[in-house]
Amino acid sequence: MKRCQRLFVLVFLLAVTFASSAQAQTAAAEKKSVWKPVSFAILKFNDQAPKSWNIYHSEKRGMILVRLWKRYLLMDLEEQEVYDIDPGKIKAQGENVEWSNALIPNDPIDVSEWKQRNVGQLERIRFRFGKAGHFLEVQLPLRPDGKSLY
Repeated sequence: MKRCQRLFVLVFLLAVTFASSAQAQTAAAEKKSVWKPVSFAILKFNDQAPKSWNIYHSEKRGMILVRLWKRYLLMDLEEQEVYDIDPGKIKAQGENVEWSNALIPNDPIDVSEWKQRNVGQLERIRFRFGKAGHFLEVQLPLRPDGKSLY
């Protein structure tokens, strides 16, 4: 009888351990990060300043989140890819926004003519939506040594 009880307790403890580790992994995958606004950035849409925009950065370098009117675009500067992000999944917290990197769509937006270069104290990223679409230009400040802040 005692052997059966020990076996039951062991199975129960293993089940609890497995359930809690699965729950921790799910929570880590859904962990949202805080994106803070970029100071002194410039955004141009077809060489004009849009009326409503902002640029955010997170702890992860090489990724910026652009709010253009009511649309959010995630820009991967290293892979030269742009993703359309569902605005309903982004939560505003004052001047910051909260969003999870786990929610990146599988397919990036079709962009062409990606040009990224250092122009003095700024890093300029310019690309076209599609093959004959609109241009988007982002200018981000650089550190004094010329390296990217974001």
